[in-house]
Amino acid sequence: MSPKVLIVMGSDSDCPVLEETAKILEQFAIPFEMRIASAHRSPRKTADLVEAAAGRGIQVIIAAAGLAAHLPGVVAAGTILPVIGVPMGGGPLNGVDALYAIVQMPAGIPVATTAIGRTGARNAALLAAQILALSDPTLSEKLLAFRERMACEIEEKDQKLQRRDK
Repeated sequence: MSPKVLIVMGSDSDCPVLEETAKILEQFAIPFEMRIASAHRSPRKTADLVEAAAGRGIQVIIAAAGLAAHLPGVVAAGTILPVIGVPMGGGPLNGVDALYAIVQMPAGIPVATTAIGRTGARNAALLAAQILALSDPTLSEKLLAFRERMACEIEEKDQKLQRRDK
């Protein structure tokens, strides 16, 4: 099955964090591909990848970047597909610079932005799944079941805590 989500990162050092994205997409049986393409070091490759995405069946792009974090904005500028930016931690500002760079896109070129690091990587996959679920009832059901499991886990933890306190 052809990929529906493109995960793109500027460096292989981002891969361990984006494996969290991959795990969630796999859990929901959403086909995806992961690529390395830098906004600064390989701008032509990045542009070509983005320009070809929709024609290859990609419906959502997840772009991760740290420091100046230009990749999500460059990706969004080259497509009308929804782009989800994941700020990477690290650097002198621990990812806050990346968060600001991604979330402060100029009007007209939106990038949905998640939290810094692994939490953001997970939420990017879930947001992509929600976007895809708009036209996929089976995926919508899987997302509802996922939410229900989370609620049940919290209830179980609360019950365990209540038993301990007695």
